[in-house]
Amino acid sequence: MFVIESYRIPTGSMEKTLLAGDFLFVNKYVYGPKVPFTDIRLPKIHDVRRGDIIVFKFPRDRSLNYIKRCVALPGDTLEIRGRQLFINAKAVTLPEHGQFIGAEMPPGYGDFQIFPSLSNYNKDNYGPLHIPRKGDVIELTPETLPVYRDLIVDEGHTVSLVGSRVFVDGMALARYTVARNYYFAMGDNRDNSLDSRYWGFLPETDLVGQAMMVYWSWDPDLSLLTEPVDKISSIRWQRTGLTVH
Repeated sequence: MFVIESYRIPTGSMEKTLLAGDFLFVNKYVYGPKVPFTDIRLPKIHDVRRGDIIVFKFPRDRSLNYIKRCVALPGDTLEIRGRQLFINAKAVTLPEHGQFIGAEMPPGYGDFQIFPSLSNYNKDNYGPLHIPRKGDVIELTPETLPVYRDLIVDEGHTVSLVGSRVFVDGMALARYTVARNYYFAMGDNRDNSLDSRYWGFLPETDLVGQAMMVYWSWDPDLSLLTEPVDKISSIRWQRTGLTVH
């Protein structure tokens, strides 16, 4: 419950770092395990670091666990220009096994699926976007509300827009102080990944742990009941014991 959890990779969003059908161990203690049914965490070994492969509760449905790479920390400024990721104005190379699929979307061509809504961001040209950290004071306007609405609601408040004024818990506010740290997560298989570009900031309270090691892997599309020989033949022995990084 507090130290190690087994996790199965269901999709190809982290290929080729992690494959669909990989089973891995997740270190839940490293970021401080959560006391069940609370937001209280026990002491941690270290904070999340850029590049860590993290498991977390999916902010849109916390019954689901997701796995992605943390690319930006609280306080960072993230931007993607021509598929090149920049953190605090410094270029960040893709992981060794990172990949793209399909044609690049041009800058200024907004995608309605992308966070925040009504922006001109797309998956290949995105931002710049500041990643909120605890204590940040953010301006509340009709223009910034799509960026911060879910964050404020997730921190336990009600939010509404009346004319050009933003109301939090029924009071008109021009500024809001962020109560938690947030992260930005992306899949290594960029063009097949439902990540922070689509749903926004990852709250620290949703962190589950850090991926450690693949202990088993086989083809997830084959059934052990109807195709036992093919299923067993699909075991990827070379991935057993593979350290995740």
